[in-house]
Amino acid sequence: MESYTAEERAALAPYFTNLDRPIFALVNLPEVVKGALFARYSRSPKSLRRLFLDEFASAGPPSGPAPGLDTTRAERLYERVFFEYGDDSVAQLGGVHLACEGASNILTKALEWGRLMAYLEQSTRYIPYDDRPGGHYRYHVPGELTGALREQYVATLDRAFDVYREWLPRLRAFYEAKHPRGGEAEGVYRSTIRAKALDTLRGLLPAATTSNVGIYGTGQGYEQLLLRLRAHPLAEVRACADLMLVELRKVIPAFLKRVDVPDRG
Repeated sequence: MESYTAEERAALAPYFTNLDRPIFALVNLPEVVKGALFARYSRSPKSLRRLFLDEFASAGPPSGPAPGLDTTRAERLYERVFFEYGDDSVAQLGGVHLACEGASNILTKALEWGRLMAYLEQSTRYIPYDDRPGGHYRYHVPGELTGALREQYVATLDRAFDVYREWLPRLRAFYEAKHPRGGEAEGVYRSTIRAKALDTLRGLLPAATTSNVGIYGTGQGYEQLLLRLRAHPLAEVRACADLMLVELRKVIPAFLKRVDVPDRG
């Protein structure tokens, strides 16, 4: 896990339910900051807490209901994503408690149809997976695997990532030759070429490749999600559910009281 200085921990503590586990919730943040933070999450190799420190925690002293936050940057990011990129999926990442009074039963059924949640995952189209943090490629090794099978699994996935890493610069060179730079800025051109190379190669990445996922949902949605995860055959999924439940109960405990009820119908 990533470590933080004492100063960084002090800046993070008001806004994250923990600083030393991979599952955590965001608290005390304006909707615009939470949404912008998750929007950046999908196109950055950084952890969410590191992104917050680097890009959204202002250097000024804490003040007001949201101390030490750069909401201006968040608003600019939304404007750029909406109007320049035409990507409206980030609108899923902000939430509002909305009252609809005097609604007919027909209207209430239309409003309540489905239990949707919003998800944003770190994109293999924008983030290269050729690094080896801690000396290991970014993939999960299931705890269920032991002995020779585990060794074979690790060797196979290492080879897949080796091929990915070997071909990444080759494909960049290929696309640079195929698509010479025109009038666009250098940074834009390089980003486009990299995206083409990453998009071509991401089919090599195995299902065990690890990523970051941002989730926004209602208490009801989380309850159903947790019930499904806790019944999953894979230990990784069940462990994630346990960590999620701990963090969610710090934020919306009243909505999750039934998750632990045996034989809940």
